[in-house]
Parts: sequence; structure tokens; C-alpha cells
Amino acid sequence: METSELLKKVRKIEIKTKGLSRNIFAGEYHSAFKGRGMTFSEVREYQYGDDIRNIDWNVTARYNTPFVKLFEEEREMTVMLMIDVSGSREFGTMSKLKKNQITEIAAVLAFSAIQNNDKIGVLFFSDTIEKFIPPKKGKSHILRIIRELIDFKPEHRKTDINSALRYLTKAIKKRCTTFVISDFIDDKDFEKSLSIANRKHDVVALKIYDKREEELPSIGLN
Repeated sequence: METSELLKKVRKIEIKTKGLSRNIFAGEYHSAFKGRGMTFSEVREYQYGDDIRNIDWNVTARYNTPFVKLFEEEREMTVMLMIDVSGSREFGTMSKLKKNQITEIAAVLAFSAIQNNDKIGVLFFSDTIEKFIPPKKGKSHILRIIRELIDFKPEHRKTDINSALRYLTKAIKKRCTTFVISDFIDDKDFEKSLSIANRKHDVVALKIYDKREEELPSIGLN
């Protein structure tokens, strides 16, 4: 694809999906995917209803009155997009190809992540690991991801979700939220791998679907 044409497509996707993430999805993203863990903030005197497990016994002993520890959420997250780039993504009979649906969904998630100051990375997979982009922040990083989503050319056409999930659990050490975006057309059972990956990370499976894959239209005899 020519550079000028690619930049136009990147800009079009940016305008459309950035608006969706800001106006529709951002609040849901923030509330659904919270930070991991709590960090100590300060202490204050105990009030009726406070959890006694949060009492700071050292401060309590010093002032001879109960004090409790206050914590705040660690907001920053790491988000990983696992993108299926196998041959079946090129199918589409309704409004768009499945690969275009994948691009728009991934872009909305990417802009939602950056608006919440989260890191985001991408793993492109077929029946092998096609490309891994480590998690980072910043608009230039997001635009690079969108460029790759639009113009990436995989070397293989089959699907192996198991190997992709195994790679994820080895490559990303810290707990993250992972979106697996795929049509899940795989001749191997991958439920066990999903379960194992979900123990280490928060895994969300997003299935891309075209009803013509299961229901052919009635067009008569040829």
C-alpha cells in the first residue's frame, strides 16, 4: 500500500474510533477494567464502619487512639491486543470484511487505553507468532499499532490459538488485561489454554462473526 494511501486510512480510522472511545466506550472501559492492586495513601482516625483489618497498630499505639490505613487504586494497567491475522479474517459478506471489523475494534480499545494512561501492546498471530509489539504509552505508539492493523501482511494463513496464548504468558510477566480478537476458527481445542492464560492475566475473548459462515443465502440453482 502506498504511504499516502496508508496515512489516509490511518487518519480515517483514528477519527472514527477515537470519537467512539471518547464518547461511548471510555466510561465503560474505566469502570470495567480497573487498576491492579492498591497502594498505601495515608492514615486517619478510625471512623464507625471502617474495616478493622486496616487498623495501623503502630500509629494506634503511638497516639493511644485507633487509626486506619487508607489505600488508593493503582490505576495504570497494561493492555494486550491478541489479533488473529489468519486467512479467515479476509471473509466478509455483510457491511465489511472481518479484518476491517478487527481493526476498528482494536483501535477503539487502543484509544480507550491511552485515554486512561494505560500501556498497550499487540500480538499478531496465525499458526505462528507473526509480530509482537511490546506495551508502551503515547499517541505515536497508538498510530503505529493502527498502521500495522491496516497494512500488516502475515506469512501464514492457518490459526493456532494455543501457541499464541502460550507465547503471551511467557512474554508478559506482569498481570495484564488481554483482548483476544479472533473468529476462533481453529481445528484444535484451545479452551484449556484460555483457562491457563486467564489465571495469569484477565483474558477477554471477542469473537468476530459473519452469519454467512454458517448460513448461506438462498440464491437458487446455478
